[in-house]
Amino acid sequence: MSPSTRTCPALPRSVAPSRLLAVVAAVFTFALPSISRADYEVTLAPGTSSTDYMLDFADSTNAPWVFQTSTDLVSWTDQRSFQVNNRGYRFTINAAAAGPRVFFRMVSASAGTVVDTSKSARTTLPLMTDNYSVLNLPAHLLVPVITGQNNTPGNNPVTDAGATLGRVLFYDTRLSANNTVSCSSCHQAEHGFSDPRPLSTGFAGGLTDRNSMGLTSAKYYPRRSFFWDERAATLEDQVLQPIQNSVEMGMTLPALVTKLSAETYYSQLFTAAFGSATITSDRISRALAQFVRSIVSSKSKYDEGVASNFANFTAEENLGRQIFTGQVGNATCVACHGTDNFVPGNLNNNGIENPSIDRGVGAITGNAADDGKFKTGSLRNIGLTAPYMHDGRFATLEQVVEFYNSGVTAHPNLSGPLRNPPGGANPGQPRRLNLSTAQKSALVAFLHTITDTTVTTDPRFADPFRSGETIVLP
Repeated sequence: MSPSTRTCPALPRSVAPSRLLAVVAAVFTFALPSISRADYEVTLAPGTSSTDYMLDFADSTNAPWVFQTSTDLVSWTDQRSFQVNNRGYRFTINAAAAGPRVFFRMVSASAGTVVDTSKSARTTLPLMTDNYSVLNLPAHLLVPVITGQNNTPGNNPVTDAGATLGRVLFYDTRLSANNTVSCSSCHQAEHGFSDPRPLSTGFAGGLTDRNSMGLTSAKYYPRRSFFWDERAATLEDQVLQPIQNSVEMGMTLPALVTKLSAETYYSQLFTAAFGSATITSDRISRALAQFVRSIVSSKSKYDEGVASNFANFTAEENLGRQIFTGQVGNATCVACHGTDNFVPGNLNNNGIENPSIDRGVGAITGNAADDGKFKTGSLRNIGLTAPYMHDGRFATLEQVVEFYNSGVTAHPNLSGPLRNPPGGANPGQPRRLNLSTAQKSALVAFLHTITDTTVTTDPRFADPFRSGETIVLP
């Protein structure tokens, strides 16, 4: 039988330390008997060549394991001690020199097995600390109107060591109760550090109440508050709330401190960041906030065009820019998304519905005048952060543009820029832009110029945990 892909659940954790996962390469694969709940899972599939096998191994308990091989299912040889982190681990196993049959298995590490859990073995962090503290921004992002948007508190400046620690914490699934969800699960780099799902999935499969906000350039928000309803006064407050949320990550801060204190490499990271290995929720908060504030967009097509008055834009993109700024037509986009960071820092009711199903800020303040008001975040990387709005109701930017063009709903709290001005037709009613098809396409084209994939693909902001390696069997 040729190799196939099958799931091989392990024995439940109650049988440790004798739990074992076994598969047979080169001839066939087999699964252990099914059980009602498995913390461990193996999938074996053919690799890129006839002698390669792809072994995906997931362990939600983050327990130590030994990878063993055998030619007779009697004598087993240790090949590798390891510990799976953050979703799983992929082995590319090259069995070219191992003969026609080779068996391999995962066995729980015994008390005498040495498992390397040092930072170098568990993560792919560089030997030298990456730069996070010096952003090297272009001139148009260093003017007072932009620097005045910086929400970094004086007692938590971004440092290289602090943001490095924050990066590891951001991607560590052990911040959730069952080791399955990390901050990055709902703030994915390739999606502008947001979630491509309308609502995010928590550690136990439940759904969040709102769409995940993108984190690109979150450092720039003069009101300083976070979440759609601004219930967190600072970023330092915000980063701890999902960890403790019963749907999102399901942890308590004391339990988190205990869990992270058991990981030896965190002692090195906390010492580098804060001068000692002591782990506290305050230090976790400060490190995560430093990492998030270091994710700043400054190399989009828009940024490249500022100095040349956008000579690098196409005619369509320039038309879209003129519509956005109100030079063409009667759109007022810039009123709620002003400055070169596209975030003036206002609370707005954008007329998405009436009455407000989600009261937004009104649910926090208890004030009816705040119903339907939400934070206005930066548009940077808006081309990557679909779906849109607080509930993710719009799948595309085209739908968003059409909503503002013709679909804004009358609401008592509708923001002024979305109303017809006094003295004209239907004063105070929702503004209709009456854009042509070409103008709507141009506005979408302009919004894509704010996309900056250099920040979403920057290795400094990538998952630092090892996710795989190649093992050549003798």
